[in-house]
Amino acid sequence: MSNVAGKAYAMNVVTPSKPRVTWINRAIFMASRGLPENLMGLLGLSLIHFARWVIVKRDQWPDLGQGPQTLQNDYVLFCSNFNGTWDQYIDAFSDGIPNGLNLFWYSASKYPLSIPVTPFKDYITYNQIGTDYYYNATPGAAQRDVKAALRVRDTLAELAEAHAAQDAETFAKTWKAAFLKHQGDLGDPGFGPVASLATERADVNREAIRRAAGR
Repeated sequence: MSNVAGKAYAMNVVTPSKPRVTWINRAIFMASRGLPENLMGLLGLSLIHFARWVIVKRDQWPDLGQGPQTLQNDYVLFCSNFNGTWDQYIDAFSDGIPNGLNLFWYSASKYPLSIPVTPFKDYITYNQIGTDYYYNATPGAAQRDVKAALRVRDTLAELAEAHAAQDAETFAKTWKAAFLKHQGDLGDPGFGPVASLATERADVNREAIRRAAGR
């Protein structure tokens, strides 16, 4: 699936916005940048690599050979990269910053609010577009894997200095303390299954065939 690269998932959502209210969304984006503490619920979600909302005015739509466009709406482009499943991500967003999501999509046409989550998921599904090309520099490592590897690297450098300066008995204690501290960072990175909407639909479509085969 083009949205998935290793453990990471790329999400792109394009939602129409009435030009008469798009300016309100622009003001909300400016205010959120000036008051980042309001986004702590989002910043605390370690599964998220990146998230950004961009307003594309109706007269700014890129011409990729299709010719000039006559559009009635502006559009809000939401781009994000994350680890985990599509459902986990939407649930985490809805739980973490429900009011923030409602503000960020304030001008979006037919936006259902982020709670309850089922209509919100339906809205995202309807407006999500596939990622034609997605490059991931560390496909076998999630954000947590990278952070863990950096902690291990720093500790190994400290152990190298300690080995040169300490006697064997003292260094054994130093090594043991470092191992106990970072044993949770010593997992084996690698490709893991990343569930997607396409996977979920495929499972549903195969269910009748599976049951028939079982009979």
